[in-house]
Amino acid sequence: MLVGLGLAAVCAVAALVAAAGAVAMALPGRPEPWSVHLMRRAAAAAAWAAAAVYSLGLFAVLDSESAFNDGANSVPAPACRDGFDPATVEGLSHHRSSYLPLRFDCVREDGSVYASDPDYGWMNGTTAVLALSAALLAIGAGGASELRARRAPVTS
Repeated sequence: MLVGLGLAAVCAVAALVAAAGAVAMALPGRPEPWSVHLMRRAAAAAAWAAAAVYSLGLFAVLDSESAFNDGANSVPAPACRDGFDPATVEGLSHHRSSYLPLRFDCVREDGSVYASDPDYGWMNGTTAVLALSAALLAIGAGGASELRARRAPVTS
């Protein structure tokens, strides 16, 4: 679990550094073409932020998986029992986990399912939005560079 928090912290620091680089584009003395540099730096910040959020969720799922079947009082999975009222946990048969999208679902004998942690929902959404933003910004930077190259005067 400490490795997961460490990885998330490293990604978060990298996102902050990249965001600071994007903010630096507003200061005097910025390189030209500044719009391309801004999009590239913002894409890097969004990508690092997506990695930070995803790694938090990934290691939460891995932690829940590792707690299952690991000694006394570990079946059913502690993530499906801890913090829930007895009526919710009644009839619990097994769990299902997924790494893409992130989730750790608890399954009852009647087939009904409940999430062990509602935080996986916002982690999946945030990761998807940040990753899509990073991709669109990177594509936009490439397109702006291409457009600038096509508009440049031809010298011979």
